[in-house]
Amino acid sequence: MSKITTFKKFPDIIQAKELKEFLEQNGIESFVSDGKPSVDNSFGGGIPVDYEVKIKAVDFERASLLVEERVKETLGDVDKDYYLFSFTNEELYDVLIKQDEWNEFDYLLARKLLTDRGKVIDEDLLNSLKKQRIADFTKPQPHEKTWIFAGYVFVLMGGFLGILIGYMLWESKTTLPDRRVIYTYSQKSRSHGLIIFCLGIFLSAIYILGIFLDEYMISLY
Repeated sequence: MSKITTFKKFPDIIQAKELKEFLEQNGIESFVSDGKPSVDNSFGGGIPVDYEVKIKAVDFERASLLVEERVKETLGDVDKDYYLFSFTNEELYDVLIKQDEWNEFDYLLARKLLTDRGKVIDEDLLNSLKKQRIADFTKPQPHEKTWIFAGYVFVLMGGFLGILIGYMLWESKTTLPDRRVIYTYSQKSRSHGLIIFCLGIFLSAIYILGIFLDEYMISLY
């Protein structure tokens, strides 16, 4: 059985179903997830992406080509007032680097605009930009120390939030543009997360046990 993988993410069900219908019209089996936000999104400060279009991993490349061809057909009809036309070359390159943050139309239009401006956009450059983007993902997160400090504070205060922060640091994952899945936080931060999580579970168990013992002692009198 082929592995199922996420093909695209959308903020609403309409866009997701539209893509699903397009893929199935072209013989690619797909389905839309129920849109439950992950722990990563809940704590990461970003806007949760609720709906995922999933397909078989073996169909990923063909689906990408189909979507790309469909978008290319509309590039020649875009209005000159479209916001990408006002982008500088540097801003357009940023669109290429952060392809995962843009839709197919904007990504392909950015490539076309750079080409129209005399810039050479070949496969070597695109591969280099993809490697740069992956390197950006693997850098330490800027707020790791803050989350670690908050986790210890909340867990020692007896708050359930501390357990959640610990679990987030320990188990949060990020999907790279090349579809590889890695842990979001560094190994050191993940170790702290595991300690915070286990400490929170232990202290919660002690607290609950204490309540039962108090009730038991009261019942004896």
